[in-house]
Amino acid sequence: MAGDSTLVKELRQKTGAGIMDCKQALVENGDDIGKAVDWLRQKGLATAGKKAGRATNEGVIASYIHPGSKVGVLIEVNCETDFVARNDEFQSLVHDLTLQIAASKPTHVRREDICQNVIDKEMEIYRGQAKEMGKPQAAWEKIAAGKLEKFYQDSCLLEQTFVKDPNIKITDLLTQKIAKTGENITVRRFTRYQLGDEE
Repeated sequence: MAGDSTLVKELRQKTGAGIMDCKQALVENGDDIGKAVDWLRQKGLATAGKKAGRATNEGVIASYIHPGSKVGVLIEVNCETDFVARNDEFQSLVHDLTLQIAASKPTHVRREDICQNVIDKEMEIYRGQAKEMGKPQAAWEKIAAGKLEKFYQDSCLLEQTFVKDPNIKITDLLTQKIAKTGENITVRRFTRYQLGDEE
């Protein structure tokens, strides 16, 4: 079937192009991944992947205070040049990220930022839950690993579903903006404040 979701996902991973562009590339090329990659490259859409390794030393520090002044977010988002840092596409992304953090309460940017002892503790809890549920011991590790993936999706900003578009994750949103701006973009750090929360 033209534009099959598995193929779209594979093509996006290879090229960093947007969902609709990948679907069109597959339709135009009879679901041939190799030809679709070439088609996207010819159109200049398969660019985000190449940019991902480039240094990001410019950018902005932005803040957002939710109406009612009970939730606030401070974030640093980096790009390659001051020119992109000032453009509307980048500013819009930064604003969307602050809204995401305010609404979805991530604790880390990416899974690699989570300390190993936190991961070990979560896995221990999940194994215990599997045991309490009466699952066979052979299945505990698999169940715990599945729950850990869910923990990453809840805790890591880049793995969360975008609040404005549940069909994409924040990492996909970044990839789209990288393709549009022509520069690498990274989220360096953020802090979410909620009135009355303990540090």
